Amino acid sequence: MAKIAIFDSGLGSISIIKPIQKKLKSEIIYFADQKSYPYGTKSSKELGKIIKSTIKKLEERFEPDLIVVASNTPSLLLNPERQSKILGVYPPLKEATTMTSTKSIAILATKTVIKSRKLQNYINHQVPMRIKVTKINATPLVDLVESGKFISEKEFCKKKIRENLDLIQKRGIDTVTLSSTHLPFLLPLLKETFPNVTFLDPADSVANKVASLLVNRRSSVSQLKIFASGNTKTFQKKLQKLGIKNKVFQL
Repeated sequence: MAKIAIFDSGLGSISIIKPIQKKLKSEIIYFADQKSYPYGTKSSKELGKIIKSTIKKLEERFEPDLIVVASNTPSLLLNPERQSKILGVYPPLKEATTMTSTKSIAILATKTVIKSRKLQNYINHQVPMRIKVTKINATPLVDLVESGKFISEKEFCKKKIRENLDLIQKRGIDTVTLSSTHLPFLLPLLKETFPNVTFLDPADSVANKVASLLVNRRSSVSQLKIFASGNTKTFQKKLQKLGIKNKVFQL
């Protein structure tokens, strides 16, 4: 059976896990590093230490066939795919450029990513000059997910979405990449607030890549084991609100 370790700083990994489970039966180790939340406000140096330490811990404890860094922030800033058996999550910009009719797209990403040169370099390599790209700090929206407000306070969340994404209407943006794995949890609210905008989730492309890499390690059953740093009981309650009843273990 293929063994896949997937981690980020909280709930974001779930948006990657579900598409992988649809593509490939495997044993998934999900680690929510809540002690390091949020990744999106940390410097590249701080993130580098966290990601290096986490990957080492997962390798030593579980010996996975593949590790998915399920967050755009460290994927863009640190390029973890330079190491073997490591996959990152990146904004689906090429797909966005083929879908836009207004030639105006947006990237929703964390504060640290938005300010980084590496994001601009990535844009330069992925997007033709004829396409206008707007970078929007979505860290406040990430907080809506990690706090659980996207479940219990939907009207409040829609208000925050309108406030933080007002540039979408002002600039005629018709295609938006969800460049944080937390943001797909907000998709129903995003679509309701901006019904004429296409929101792109990178999870499907990650799932396809995982399935292709582990094509010879398919199994007839799926397993999900969940670990967290910080308060496991609090995190377990968050997962239960999403319909996930697995026990959360300390790591």
